[in-house]
Amino acid sequence: MVNEEKISLRKRLSKPSENPEENEDHKNPTKESLEIPSNGWIDMKHLLAKKKKMTAEAEELKPFFMKEVGSQFDDFVSNLIEKSATLDNGGCALTTFSAFDGEKNHRAKDLRAPPEQGKIFIIRRSLLDELFDVDHIRTIYHMFIALLILFILSTLAVDYIDEGRLVLEFSLLSYAFGNLPVALWTWWAMFFSTLVIPYFLFQRWARGYSKSSHPVVHSFIHGLLFTVFQIGILGGGPLYIILAYTLSPASRCIVIFEQIRFVMKAHSFVRENVPRVLSAAKEKSSTVPVPTVNQYLYFLFAPTLIYRDNYPRTPTIRWSYVAMQFAQVFGCFFYMYYIFERLCAPLFRNIKQEPFSARVLVLCIFNSILPGVFIMFLSFFAFLHCWLNAFAEMLRFGDRMFYKDWWNSTSYSNYYRTWNVVVHDWLYYYAYKDFLWWLSTSLSMIVGKGQSGMF
Repeated sequence: MVNEEKISLRKRLSKPSENPEENEDHKNPTKESLEIPSNGWIDMKHLLAKKKKMTAEAEELKPFFMKEVGSQFDDFVSNLIEKSATLDNGGCALTTFSAFDGEKNHRAKDLRAPPEQGKIFIIRRSLLDELFDVDHIRTIYHMFIALLILFILSTLAVDYIDEGRLVLEFSLLSYAFGNLPVALWTWWAMFFSTLVIPYFLFQRWARGYSKSSHPVVHSFIHGLLFTVFQIGILGGGPLYIILAYTLSPASRCIVIFEQIRFVMKAHSFVRENVPRVLSAAKEKSSTVPVPTVNQYLYFLFAPTLIYRDNYPRTPTIRWSYVAMQFAQVFGCFFYMYYIFERLCAPLFRNIKQEPFSARVLVLCIFNSILPGVFIMFLSFFAFLHCWLNAFAEMLRFGDRMFYKDWWNSTSYSNYYRTWNVVVHDWLYYYAYKDFLWWLSTSLSMIVGKGQSGMF
């Protein structure tokens, strides 16, 4: 077979071209190609024209080539990660749910992948850090900085013309972060209770489970105490502080967001370690797999909601990178302040002077869309990129995929999965997959999206 292919190849090479015009072109070179001066020097104008033509053709091919290579590389990496995620400890791929249809659907529950097969952490940079290495993408970042400078100069000029002096009071920021000491003390109380109570309850349950004569009752009591802590202390306590002290908007957001974060982290810690204790008790192991306090403390500060005893770590801490991320967080706060001051405050002042009507409400909503979109982008960049990357760098946390390219989403489902990977992972593994273990797919999706709406 190989010899026949070689013979046919020789025939094709030795066979003259069937197109007589093409043969004529090869035999008779064009006049332009033979245009060489009599003195033997090459025509520089001709060479420059050819060079420009080749450069133009290369520039035309460049975006297509980069797009093709980029898409191929993204597909390769995505497939590689998906394949590695579907492998169990023995190296065998887990059975997918699509194989069970029709009458076999009742057996799917027995063959489903156990919920313990969770997220795989690897060392990788955030997407924006990779994109900012490209000069063309970094131009957009510089444009936002230039726009911030214009907002500052515009505000200072208007204040100087109206007041006759520079007004640097930042009254809107001081209002937004009112009662900040109360919010900080509330955070300390939530943090200390989350550090002590869930760990203490889990440790007592784990060490007494195999020794208890009634393990079901033992588990029920500790589970009930943990639920009371989650709902009563972490759920009701911060809400009481917010209502009793009438916290300002930003201080209120700090308390509520941290309250939800501690609830999700405590649930993940218990959820990931309970199966290990049950497995050790089933195997009658002499050692009880209880994580150390340092591992739990690291998890409380790590920028993830999925507990692991160990995470991939970077070798060093770049303190200049940490300082830059925190500086960008403060820059985003001032950016949002100037957007409110220049675009939102005048609008709301004018609305107060007019009688309320549907027309006024509709105009207010549409005039607020542009600043609202700006604030959404700034909030995403400040928290999901700068804040989380700063803590990841200080803790040498390696997996920095806190978000994906949600700005390229063409459907809400894709946007829902990519804009906040940290929360989506928690919902996927603890809401969707755990409910899927017992319920149908559609019902578990409804539960997962409902919890996402609350969070």
